[in-house]
Amino acid sequence: MDKFYIITNHLKDPQLETTNVIKNYLEEKGKVCYVQDSGEPENGRPYKYTDASRIPPDVECVLVLGGDGTLLQASRDLVDTSLPLLGINMGTLGYLAEIEHQNVQAALDKLMAGDYTMEERMMITGSAYHQNKLLMEDMALNDIVIGRRGRLRAVDFNIYVDGVYLCSYRADGIIISTPTGSTGYSLSAGGPIVAPEASLMLLTAIAPHTLNSRTIVLPDNVEIKVELGNGHLSDQEGAEATFDGDTTVKLNVGNCIRIMKSKKITRLIKMNNTSFVEILRKKMN
Repeated sequence: MDKFYIITNHLKDPQLETTNVIKNYLEEKGKVCYVQDSGEPENGRPYKYTDASRIPPDVECVLVLGGDGTLLQASRDLVDTSLPLLGINMGTLGYLAEIEHQNVQAALDKLMAGDYTMEERMMITGSAYHQNKLLMEDMALNDIVIGRRGRLRAVDFNIYVDGVYLCSYRADGIIISTPTGSTGYSLSAGGPIVAPEASLMLLTAIAPHTLNSRTIVLPDNVEIKVELGNGHLSDQEGAEATFDGDTTVKLNVGNCIRIMKSKKITRLIKMNNTSFVEILRKKMN
């Protein structure tokens, strides 16, 4: 690879010290490196942080400096470009951003030499409806979480798979996760860890009011419908669906969100020959 683009989380690298080290190192090796400016996006634009249309067409790789959250956002903003992403971890615990910033030069040497592998990660899309009217549609690399809004009351959720009723939960929320997201919120809620190259969906209740709730593993070719039940909610309360911890849509009683595998994917560059099991052992001590 010869031409790179850097996306930096300015909270993690406020003086752009690491960003400039990477840019200067690549240019010393005769490569081209662009750095995203820190300008704020205009209201109503279809991206949150990175305007994909401003990335030069000759870029071959995007370097994302920050943590897993920064990489998640970049994956959603750039999903239509098919550009591969390499995460450089400037935070604490990172599963997606595998390169620690102190090891970045060694990783860049391997990247320039073509010594890397590429992984394709499944994404999911969610469409929220009110009386069959589309409220919002978005996608996620990690998860879509439907959680309570307002007072600390449990919410009733009715779950359907391909139009067939599956079960109901009274819980604080529901997580629909990809394999990539299995090490995130789903794990904290008691869900299983899934190898990231798998293609399936996990359905995990958050603090369910039952003694026998378990994560449900579903194939990637089904549609999951989560319907907001009556429960004890008033008109002012309800739930909120959140996509990768970022974009949200409010849901009221009778509203639903339909979730399925997206046709789009995220491409991640892997620099290490470390197995997923070894990464788990290191990250989770």
